[in-house]
Amino acid sequence: MIGNITLGQYIPGESVLHRLDPRSKIIWTALLMVAVFIINTWQEYVMMGAFVAILLVISGIPIKQSLKGIKPLMLILAITAILNIFFVQGTPLVKIGPVVISYEGLLSAIMLFFRLVMLVIVASLMTLTTTPMAMTDGIERMMKPLERVGVPAHEIAMMMSIALRFIPTLMEETERIMKAQASRGADFDTGNILKRIKSFIPVLVPLFVSAFKRADELAEAMEARCYRGSKGRTRLKQIRFTRLDLVASLAGILFLLILFGTRFLMISH
Repeated sequence: MIGNITLGQYIPGESVLHRLDPRSKIIWTALLMVAVFIINTWQEYVMMGAFVAILLVISGIPIKQSLKGIKPLMLILAITAILNIFFVQGTPLVKIGPVVISYEGLLSAIMLFFRLVMLVIVASLMTLTTTPMAMTDGIERMMKPLERVGVPAHEIAMMMSIALRFIPTLMEETERIMKAQASRGADFDTGNILKRIKSFIPVLVPLFVSAFKRADELAEAMEARCYRGSKGRTRLKQIRFTRLDLVASLAGILFLLILFGTRFLMISH
């Protein structure tokens, strides 16, 4: 399960998404995630699903790689789906004693599943097609105006990118520690929930020790390279909006207009 977390990973490529300005990808990822929460009809779900599928094809990222991030969320998805199926009132489909499965509850569970899939793919595509350095530069440039009121834009962007970059590293470390503990007889797969949580205590202690050690090594490496924040720093690669970003933004705006324009047309009729 731990190896299925895709957030923070980067896959090199030369696709359209790889070549977009990181600021464009950050803005449009946020807009698409908001749109995923707003849609509520089957027509909108189909259109959004088709658009996300097109983005996935354009990116050149294997579908299996993008969908790996869903597996760690299956337990949360299952619990939420069960709550929707059995506790959302509506037209009864199946009735077993006091338990009633309604049509609206089943529909809500299905929509929740597709919404989660689209959210994971959209979020994963941004990190899978953007290097940590480009992500840092994009966040910093977007926060640049806030420096006038004393907000340390560079430091915040650096912390966010480091945290995002270390997610897969910490997951790999967790998996390594779990395998080491399993070789010593630890059991993580049997027993009730409380027993499984208790079995993770021997994993958490060395994980925290390893995380602090990595943080200390990173701080020493940055100091050895004379890192002193944003003051006086130059960049090897300058990010800039290009014609490709303009075309991609216009395509995104057109899609959102079509997506929500159909809703207003249906309401007016």
